[in-house]
Formats: sequence, C-alpha cells, structure tokens
Amino acid sequence: MTDIDADRPPSLVLPGLLLGAGLGGFVDGIVLHQILQWHHMLSHTERYPTTTLAGLQANTVADGLFHAAAWVAVFAGVWLLAKRLRGRPHGLTGLVLAGWGLFNLVEGVVDHHVLQVHHVREVANPLPWDLAFLAFGALLVAGGWALYRRSVRRREPATARR
Repeated sequence: MTDIDADRPPSLVLPGLLLGAGLGGFVDGIVLHQILQWHHMLSHTERYPTTTLAGLQANTVADGLFHAAAWVAVFAGVWLLAKRLRGRPHGLTGLVLAGWGLFNLVEGVVDHHVLQVHHVREVANPLPWDLAFLAFGALLVAGGWALYRRSVRRREPATARR
C-alpha cells in the first residue's frame, strides 16, 4: 500500500449496493407481493398458480426465500459498512439508491422477461408495468450513482480533480 492509498477512504461501493439491493428487494416483496398482492415469486408459472391452495403455498415459500435473500444482502451491506465507515460523511445514500435500482433491473429482466415467473402486475397486458419497473430502476441507478460521484468529487482535493 502506498502513502496515497493510505489516505484514500475505503470504498463504500459494495456495502452501498448490497444495502440498496436488499432494501429494494424488501420494497418489492412487501409492497408488490404482500400489500398490493399484484404478484408472488412464481405467480406467472402454470405449475404454481395462486388460484389453488398448493400454488399459493408454493408462492408463499418462494416469497419467504426471496425475503431471506434480501435480508442477507442488507446484513452483508451493514456489516461491510460498519467495517469501512470511520465517522466520515459519504455518498452512501446514492449507493443505496443505485443498489435498489440494480435490484429492480436484475429482478425485472430475470424474473419478468427471462424466466417469466411473474410480472409486476398480473393483468392482461403486463408489459407496461414491467417496463415502468425497469425504467424506475434505471432512474434509481442513474440518480443514485450521480449522488455518489458528487460526494466522491467533494472529498477529493482540488488538485486531484484536475
């Protein structure tokens, strides 16, 4: 490690993105799966329809596993954050927002389009809802990353920015 590296604060990218992805997963699961009941993890599959007790039970288990994975991401993000923060201000909010957006993009592409296990809203034409979910994710990534980069630039000495 050089003297320059010793002066550089530890990166918050991974903890911030993990927190954002985990919190984004919680928002998705709590709001879309439970409160609005627009879909469950497997609600678009023929094998696990929500119209049968067995299908609803399978979807509930899948939703629980999904929430457990979100919890692990939040836990890992907090643990890494605790190791890296030393009382300095950071663009953590921006990274959390970017992580949430990454969650939306990955979950939206994989679950809604590739695997087609569910859609944002199980309606006759779910595509507009799915695309809006992806657009919201892209906005979160762009806005969150911009916040993070602005905070990084503010911490750099004026000579380092040239």
